[in-house]
Amino acid sequence: MSGTVDTTWLVVAHGSRDPALVAAHDEVCRAVAAKVTDRAVVGPAYLELTDPSIPVAVDTAVAEGATRIVLVPYFLHVGNHTLRDLPQLLHEARQRHPDVELVLAAHLGFDDRLVDLVVDRATAAGTEKGGAA
Repeated sequence: MSGTVDTTWLVVAHGSRDPALVAAHDEVCRAVAAKVTDRAVVGPAYLELTDPSIPVAVDTAVAEGATRIVLVPYFLHVGNHTLRDLPQLLHEARQRHPDVELVLAAHLGFDDRLVDLVVDRATAAGTEKGGAA
């Protein structure tokens, strides 16, 4: 933990055996951290296949002084992970750390900024009439 920041945001991804995908998620976490240095410590956590697991990341944040932890699901849509797995892991973390505020943020879901990104990507791929090739 740095300075007096006592909040940790754990950006939760599925996890992968592919090191490139893990590196990409780590890059997301670093970019988020750069925007909120005065509000939160930011780190990765994974549901499976990759370390740190969510329980380990939570336990580490608590050991480093976090009194508030926000799990931020880096998932586009609702599914078993957002409906079942993450709430269960949050419940278990609350049992282990009853004096820590543990919060589950909403998954990414629908957002006009993502719509714009889809349009940008499709345009860049040349899928619009007269677009780039």
